[in-house]
Amino acid sequence: MPGRRRGTRPGVGVLAALVAATSLALGGCAADRVAPETVRNEAAEDAGGAFGSVDCRAAKCIALTFDAGPGPYTAELLDVLAERDVPATFFLLGKRHIDTYPELVRRIAEEGHELANHTWSHPRLTELDRSEIREELTRTQRAIAELTGVTPTLMRPPQGRTDDTVGEVCRDLGLSQVLWSVTAKDYDTNDSALITRRVLDQADRDGIILLHDIYRGTVPAVPGIIEALRDQGYTFVTVPQLMAPGVPEPGVVYR
Repeated sequence: MPGRRRGTRPGVGVLAALVAATSLALGGCAADRVAPETVRNEAAEDAGGAFGSVDCRAAKCIALTFDAGPGPYTAELLDVLAERDVPATFFLLGKRHIDTYPELVRRIAEEGHELANHTWSHPRLTELDRSEIREELTRTQRAIAELTGVTPTLMRPPQGRTDDTVGEVCRDLGLSQVLWSVTAKDYDTNDSALITRRVLDQADRDGIILLHDIYRGTVPAVPGIIEALRDQGYTFVTVPQLMAPGVPEPGVVYR
């Protein structure tokens, strides 16, 4: 969802579209979206025990992901994650975010989180032509790589909107598409307790939690989310760790 600082938040019509987008992204043909455990299980027979730091066959894994940052609350979020030793996956937005908070992009990388692509200006990619989709993604790839030396392998299409053309461009650029299974809809509330409840109500093993580090109510909810899920036996991992020893395939949609 698009990130805006105070005074430039989305209007009512845009916000309604964002709310509706969750249903759109989670709908459609199930065959078009691959579950993380499917990737992991298909690769497990040939893994030879190489599951990385966490074997999510045995551990009850879940992934925290944050969209559309960095922003004014990202530093606080990174403090929270560091204090609790929780890795996360950050789908970074270019315009007014990467270019405004370069030091936070570097910090995200330095602290071991997964860097991922959320386009440059947050358009609906399904409404762009092939060259425009490519520019949105490559511009963000270049910006992240220049700041950190890391070239992302994951992207999240704004509002979860994707189609065959988006998939083909992503495949060409070496980017896998990652949607989500849990959404707090934190773009429509600053109530941290409500955000926490929404996440806990939907959380399940191998889940991918969608949050935004650009909204005022989100970061204060994160400590409670972490504590509650850990009490339920969850282990936090990045999206690639969730699929290990499998590797996400460029162009494919995962959820």
